[in-house]
Amino acid sequence: MLVDSPPEQRAVTAVAPPNRRAIRGAGLLGAVVVLLLLLVASIAIGAKPLSVGQVWHGLFDDTGTFGDVVVGERLARTLLGLLAGVALGLSGAVLQALTRNPLADPGLLGINMGASAAVVTAISFFGVTSLSGYVWFAFLGAAAVGVLVYVLGGTRNATPVRLALAGTAISAALYGYLQAVMVMDDAALGKMRFWTVGSLVSADMTTLRQVLPFIAVGSVLALALARPLNAMAMGDDTARALGARLNRTRALSMAAATLLCGAATAACGPIVFVGLMVPHVVRSFTGPDLRWILPFSAVLSPVLLLAADIAGRLVARPAEVQVGIVTAVIGGPVFICLVRRRKVTQL
Repeated sequence: MLVDSPPEQRAVTAVAPPNRRAIRGAGLLGAVVVLLLLLVASIAIGAKPLSVGQVWHGLFDDTGTFGDVVVGERLARTLLGLLAGVALGLSGAVLQALTRNPLADPGLLGINMGASAAVVTAISFFGVTSLSGYVWFAFLGAAAVGVLVYVLGGTRNATPVRLALAGTAISAALYGYLQAVMVMDDAALGKMRFWTVGSLVSADMTTLRQVLPFIAVGSVLALALARPLNAMAMGDDTARALGARLNRTRALSMAAATLLCGAATAACGPIVFVGLMVPHVVRSFTGPDLRWILPFSAVLSPVLLLAADIAGRLVARPAEVQVGIVTAVIGGPVFICLVRRRKVTQL
């Protein structure tokens, strides 16, 4: 015979365990506050420092003064950093879940290299010289490689190992092509040297309007895949038993990562370590639940990217160090410390 516990005992039992959801929610809210502060700092800090009042005036009462023009230029740069950070963080988290590899990033599946090869093709063979032209070629290159990796990975029988091997093989082939074109074409070499570093300098509202739809669709798709990717993390057989559609989830995950990484790479160039490091760090304090990993990655990745961009402006003022260099300098040692201090967090 089952005896129901007294109300007092049930209340103690319900309250005793720490409310991890509330703690995580508070942490996410705190990360959002930090991101908002960095958005303001990114507009205010530069070769010409601006006060909060000047930033406010430029944003909401633009009269065309020099300070207002500076605010407008930095606003475009800051928004691009925000969008690119969200895209890189989400794409890295999705690819790590898809490949069941906590050290995976968009470069593992060749998406970055596909965008780079498409850009060098546009410069060398089609005479494209503007950033707005690079965007479309880079996105198409990333999309083409994403589809090719999924096809070579087996489509219906795709597995994390097959996808990773297909991406590595395609990356190697495209890297050889990219180097050959750059060696034979000095103009392409000069333009690609700047683009491949990873930079937010050339941001403008036209570029933002071009990449925003892709990042918005990719972000919604990535967040919607949290539950099926959680099921796949327990193994294919368990995921099928839970009702997950493996092939559809893998295809949609590839589509989301391609949209996100392709758009970010097209606008900023291949920025390293953000999509690799942030989801890995987030997983260390949220656990393997993608319902928390994805939102935290979407907030903390632009925090890292904007902080790196601000640091690049400060260390070489009045010149600046490109954000891709700063993320590499920061990310390498930090990631090595994480790996040495603890075992790689399992998915």
